[in-house]
Amino acid sequence: MPRTILVVDDEPDIRESVKMILEVSGYNVVTAVDGDDCLKKVQENNPDLILLDIMMPGTPVSEVVKKIKEIKIAFMSVVRISDARKKGLCKQDNIVDFFQKPFNVADLKDRVELILSEQ
Repeated sequence: MPRTILVVDDEPDIRESVKMILEVSGYNVVTAVDGDDCLKKVQENNPDLILLDIMMPGTPVSEVVKKIKEIKIAFMSVVRISDARKKGLCKQDNIVDFFQKPFNVADLKDRVELILSEQ
């Protein structure tokens, strides 16, 4: 049974690109447009991993993350963030990685595979 990944990004092009990349790699991919949609899709799909844009309109990502305790989360961001800021963002145990957009397709696939292999 394929693993399920929830891709949360307010940019349709990013959502669809990441979805296509991961589906070709054999994953079941669900998408969400913002934090509230993310929480709804988590309940409906129980994903194995959430790829979460760190800056979206609506409910702040920090509030969304507080409500998700048992699912691994990897942040995605187009904004360059210092290592110190990344450490601050990754304090919660289930936050496992940080992807800088735009990302390399092979790197994305390899890191997702590594994250999911550690479950």
